[in-house]
Amino acid sequence: MRLILIGFGAVGRGFAEILRDKTNNLRAKYGFEASIVGVVTATRGSLYCAAGLDIPALLTAAKAGSFASYPAGAGLQRDLSAADMITPGAADALLELSPTNLETAQPALATCYRALDAGMHLALANKGPVALRYADLQARAAANGVQMRCEATVMAGTPTMQLAQEALAGCQITGARGILNGTTNYILTQMESGENYRAALEKAQKLGYAEADPSGDVDGWDAAGKLLILANALFGSRLTMGDLQVSGIGGLSADDISRAREQNQRYKLIAQASPSGGTVEAMRLPTTDPLASVAGTTNAITLETDLLGAVTLIGAGAGSHETGAALLADLLAIHRCQCNQTGASA
Repeated sequence: MRLILIGFGAVGRGFAEILRDKTNNLRAKYGFEASIVGVVTATRGSLYCAAGLDIPALLTAAKAGSFASYPAGAGLQRDLSAADMITPGAADALLELSPTNLETAQPALATCYRALDAGMHLALANKGPVALRYADLQARAAANGVQMRCEATVMAGTPTMQLAQEALAGCQITGARGILNGTTNYILTQMESGENYRAALEKAQKLGYAEADPSGDVDGWDAAGKLLILANALFGSRLTMGDLQVSGIGGLSADDISRAREQNQRYKLIAQASPSGGTVEAMRLPTTDPLASVAGTTNAITLETDLLGAVTLIGAGAGSHETGAALLADLLAIHRCQCNQTGASA
């Protein structure tokens, strides 16, 4: 499977490292082989080679800060735009890993449409396109005979979408609620230990869990983007940000946390969705709730089903290798589908 990566930040490099380290295992266990033929970035430049790029050299050049140091070779093209690189036959799949834009999803959305129309499968870690245009992307993929998958957009490598869409196939999912943002969960965990909000936020920033401008996390918008993806994927909805009620954790005080603890409750930023809408808000949960025990940067989700009742999944919600693992899982799912189609036609 020949891959083009849009973006080569922490997630792109983590994914490349997984391919480098697991090549033999993937070939032996799944009959799966992948090569990165193209990479497009906003700051390091771009590279394309139909025969495949050398992953160790690619990682070395990225670490140096520019693809200018990537060694020249036969067939290598530099500084192509995404539009020039994404053409029919240039690759089998595109990985959209560029920064998320939850207002317009651009320019990633246009890149996704271009890739699907060029006959490429699509796997995303970028939340914007699937948060705002999930149904349109699925329809475009189906029209072009390819797949669109987005496991990495919700809980990194923790298989939320696979659980909901594949493992729970046959169940009707009537609702979903979860802790979908590790930064806010870390802050609330620290506040449980006695720190005030400001001190907990500063510690999260020092550890790299929170950005210098943490508003996307602490005001609930990151969780809201993930909630849109879940709602539109699970329920076939066409919800937008305007359909959600979103608030964050900035108004919580140490006294709020203490009063909740006295009543055997904990505050969590909970994103919850139903077929008719969704909310993101700080809520008190009884300590007996599975979500109440989820601490630190860990994420979790509870799916309400008709046949199994409540099913809770807990796991990592961020990280370069964790998110890279979700991208790999999506590519392996596409690979299995292709193998099944080949076997059926034979």
